[in-house]
This record gives sequence, structure tokens and C-alpha cells, in this order.
Amino acid sequence: MTSLTEYLKIAVEKRASDIFIVAGGQMSIKDDGKIIPIDEERLLPPRTKELITEIYALAERSMDIYQQKGDDDFSFAVPGLARFRVNTYHQRGSMAAVIRVVSFHIPDWQEFNIAPQVMDLADMNSGMILMTGTAGSGKSTTQACIIDRINRTRNCHIVTLEDPIEFLHSNQKSIVSQREIAVDTEDYLSGLRACLRQAPDVILLGEMRDAETIRTTLTAAETGHLVIATLHTKGAVNAIDRIIDSFPGEQQAQIRTMLSMVLRTVVSQQMLPDKEEGMVPAFEIMHVNSAIRNMIRDNKNHQISNAIAAGGREGMTTMDQSIAALYQKGMITEQTALEYADNAEMLKRML
Repeated sequence: MTSLTEYLKIAVEKRASDIFIVAGGQMSIKDDGKIIPIDEERLLPPRTKELITEIYALAERSMDIYQQKGDDDFSFAVPGLARFRVNTYHQRGSMAAVIRVVSFHIPDWQEFNIAPQVMDLADMNSGMILMTGTAGSGKSTTQACIIDRINRTRNCHIVTLEDPIEFLHSNQKSIVSQREIAVDTEDYLSGLRACLRQAPDVILLGEMRDAETIRTTLTAAETGHLVIATLHTKGAVNAIDRIIDSFPGEQQAQIRTMLSMVLRTVVSQQMLPDKEEGMVPAFEIMHVNSAIRNMIRDNKNHQISNAIAAGGREGMTTMDQSIAALYQKGMITEQTALEYADNAEMLKRML
């Protein structure tokens, strides 16, 4: 019978993002967004209990919280293999778990087809960069590559606040402090407030979840730090709307002004299936120039999309322009291009 450690090795070798242990199904991994069985054995409740007990033994952790609350969240490392973030839970009366693989190796940005103009954001010294996209759109990989470039090229203190930590950075030219929410600090807001007293030059914020965290993030960017923050929205305009709409009406004018002053770039990302049964990223890139700054401040966000489309000389690109470029390079099919487009009719004319 295959041991848990052997399953973990298979997942790391196949560069899977997650491992699923759920009674009734087979042991499975998520690879390139697809769930794939890695064993013919159908897991029964006694077997899932055995595997999950093995997880707790590897993590040297008590099962008390899991047994009392019905779910638990923790991480552990297997030396020489990888680090793993685990969520154990009960479903239909049996034990289940999803294990996230946290690689010891930072991905190669060229191998992942990350746009060079996105990697150039590592050269910024202050202000806010927003990374946006839905879950599974590759934001964490792109951020890890940007942080890795800063770490290798600049002498500074990088503080990351993540939930969970997905890539481990070892100190190169910089010092990297990685803090995991609920493990190293209570929540994003507490971690961010503490971070401002830790002499950071670069702050990576895994998610802006509420108005108070957003306000503190804007203040951090205003005081000369480079802040790379994440929002789970699609598109630059939606990201700006989401930030402003997080505040009561009477505060929105002030937030629009703050945001217009500190925001430098918004990168919106999504993953598209390529012709080789892998995935390839498409990027919308918006750099804040004086025209866009005025649009944000004057509540004319509906005009921003046109400014992005016209901003090619400044390194801007719309999502549909990025998708068209992938199609023209022969990386995706026309069907995929039209399926993932913001405006399929316009893209069809472009193609």
C-alpha cells in the first residue's frame, strides 16, 4: 500500500498544486488546473483516516483541534522535498484533506510565459502595484517571480504576508521575511500594522479583505514603500471599483484621491489552456499616467478601459490585446481566444 510520503513525492515530481484525500474517490492531484487520479485504489473512510493520521504524525501536531472543530489548517515540511499547507476537514462523516504543495524552488518566469513588462515591475521603488485575477489565475506564481527578481537584484528588506505561503524565498541580495496568516500573525491587518515597524522596503500583501486593511495598505504605499497587493477581481477597472466601494459613501472621495496618488500599475491575469495541454497566462496591464490618475480621482472609471487600449506606447495592454498576441504566436486556438475574451466580437475582428 502506498505511503503518504510516496504520494507527496509523486505530487512534487508532477509539479501539482494540490493533493486531494476524500473518501469515495481516488487519491488525486491538481495539475495545470485539472484534477487527475494518481492511484487506482478507491479511498474508503478507514484509509482516509489512516492517511490523515499520517499527516498529523509528519507535522508533529495534535489532532485535538480537528476532532473538536471538524476542520484544521496547518503546514509541515519534508526535508529535501517541499513544504505542504494542509486543510483537514470532515465530510459525510469521514476524514478528508486538501494538501497544497509549497515548492522550495521559485518558478522560472520565462518558462511560465510571464510578460517581460510584468517582470519589469520589480524595478519600482515605491507606490502600489495591484495584482488581480480570479482564483487559480496564476497571481501567486507571478508575484513569486517578481519578489525573486527583487531579492536577487536589490539590497532591501522584503516582508510578505501570505495565506498560505506558496513559495519559499531564501535570502539573496535582500532579506526576505515571510509571514503566514494565522500561523505567524493573527490576520492581514495585524501583520500589516506590525510590518510597518519592521523597516520594510517592499511589502507583499496576499489579499486586501476589508476597508481597514485597504486604508493601511494605501498609507504604507503613501509613505514610500513599494506595496504589491492582491485582489480577487477580474480587470483593472473592477479592482479600482472594488477598493473604492469597500468604503462608506462619505469616505470615497478621499480614498479615490489617495488611490490616484499611490497606484502605479494594475496587472490583471488569467490562465488559458494552450495547444500543448498546458496553461499560458494572459495579462491586462494598466500603468497609471496623468490621464488615468485624473479619471480615478474624478470618478470616471468607465473611461479607463479606453485609456489602456490607447496606452500601448507606455507599455499598457488590454486583456483582449494580450489574448490576440497569444493567438498570433500560435500558442492558443481561436476558440480558446474567443472563449476567454472580454469582448469576443471585437476580438474576432482583431484576429
